[in-house]
Amino acid sequence: MGQGSSGLRRLTQEIAKFGAVGALGTVVNFGVSNLLWHVTSLQAVRANVIATVVAIGVNYLGFRYFTYRDRDKSARTRELTLFLAFSLVGLVIENGVLYAAIYGFGWDSSLQRNIFKVVGIGLGTLFRFWSYRTWVFKALPAREAVADAEAFLEAEAEASAQLGRRKARQRVG
Repeated sequence: MGQGSSGLRRLTQEIAKFGAVGALGTVVNFGVSNLLWHVTSLQAVRANVIATVVAIGVNYLGFRYFTYRDRDKSARTRELTLFLAFSLVGLVIENGVLYAAIYGFGWDSSLQRNIFKVVGIGLGTLFRFWSYRTWVFKALPAREAVADAEAFLEAEAEASAQLGRRKARQRVG
């Protein structure tokens, strides 16, 4: 039970942190899109793409430095490239739903836009959670973590032994 429950606890914490960052990104996304919808003459989907891009930037910072701060940081270029690629897929999902609602069904009131924005963000979020945790913010392999810990403990033990030998020589001499 110990191993499984700690894994479940870690997953629950990861989902909560992902949700907190996602909630902030969603507020940014809705704020920017509604602002652009009401104060510019941009087409709805175009304005929404801009809002999504702004939210992606906010989300990357939150995921890297909050949700996944303990994850492998050795390949930042690869991480950012994958993050942007998967975020682009999420952007297409989110804006595809909005596009279908507006241009496929004619649902273009402010309320309808926001409803379909919620649907699009929800579908995009499911995809993003899976892709980010699987491909972008990869966990350090357990074997590497254990090897690093063992090497650290061996170095500490050696340093402690050397200190003990020095003290013993000082007492003798």
